[in-house]
Amino acid sequence: MMPKLILLAAAASQALDVSTLSPASPPAESIRFLFIVVTAAAAFILAIVWGVLFYSLLKFRRPRLLKDGLPTTEPPQVYGSLPIEVAWTVAPGLIVFLLTLVIVRTEFQVHVREQQQPESAKILNVTVIGHQWWWEYVIERDGQRKPGVVTANELHIPASTAEQPRPIYLNLRSADVCHSFWIPRLAGKTDLIPGRNKNEMWFATRETGLYVGQCAEYCGTQHAHMLLRVYVESEAEFQAWLANETKPAVDDPSVRNGKQIFLTESCVKCHTIRGTPAQGAFGPNLTHLAARETFAGCMIPLTRDNLRKWIRDPQEIKVGCLMPAFGLSEQKIDWITDYLMSLK
Repeated sequence: MMPKLILLAAAASQALDVSTLSPASPPAESIRFLFIVVTAAAAFILAIVWGVLFYSLLKFRRPRLLKDGLPTTEPPQVYGSLPIEVAWTVAPGLIVFLLTLVIVRTEFQVHVREQQQPESAKILNVTVIGHQWWWEYVIERDGQRKPGVVTANELHIPASTAEQPRPIYLNLRSADVCHSFWIPRLAGKTDLIPGRNKNEMWFATRETGLYVGQCAEYCGTQHAHMLLRVYVESEAEFQAWLANETKPAVDDPSVRNGKQIFLTESCVKCHTIRGTPAQGAFGPNLTHLAARETFAGCMIPLTRDNLRKWIRDPQEIKVGCLMPAFGLSEQKIDWITDYLMSLK
């Protein structure tokens, strides 16, 4: 079971605004508008139904006398009223038609806005791959359809400005089961389907800061701990982050023991550290692990103590994750932890 301290820290790290009613991008704004319209229509219908109900309860709460003088508790019966029949047929049909128009408009705004971007827009393409239970990002550079930076769990993107729109286009894929990418303040949720590489979404925002969300499709034991963190930064900050991510891992002589153990153990079969023989593609890319704020699917704050506990036995923290405990000695765990914490 996850230590209580780590669980509380993870909860605190996600204590940010995730309301769909405070959108920070055009797709999220369209979804909020749809939510308000549908809620208002439902409230209007509910008010009419309840109004008729309470009117009937109050008006006919006492018995009335029939023509023959006998009492009855039934209200007057109406049969074959053409206006009433037309009203309760046309009104729902009209409401459904109007809601359909609003929904189609919202779908167009959320999914088909690429053609509406200005020529000055500088699009950033990101391939998102969902794993049990973490996220992999392949960020294309310089607007080219070529892989650039591969990172995990935490996504950094540039903010738009009035002079330079920066729409972000995500190509969503799954490496195993169905997942769903959802950051409420940036866009609606979109599923990642195994074997389907066409699911896409986009967003853009001028508001810098951290946006959080999580997988919104049940994907197994640790579904609730498959969290999302998106950092929206100024263009200069984003380019600095991107430049650092393209570099190979820092080779710190003071942690050579940890590096040697990492490269001789089974770690290299699953993880990549650029600039070293570790080229595994099954687990998260660790090249700049220490530059992140969290790990293990964004569920745990990245500290030396938390990382050490994870290396000793991941199953103690995230039951069912695909990384086993390797039974390393405490000394080797310390060395590997120091090495990974040097990867900035």
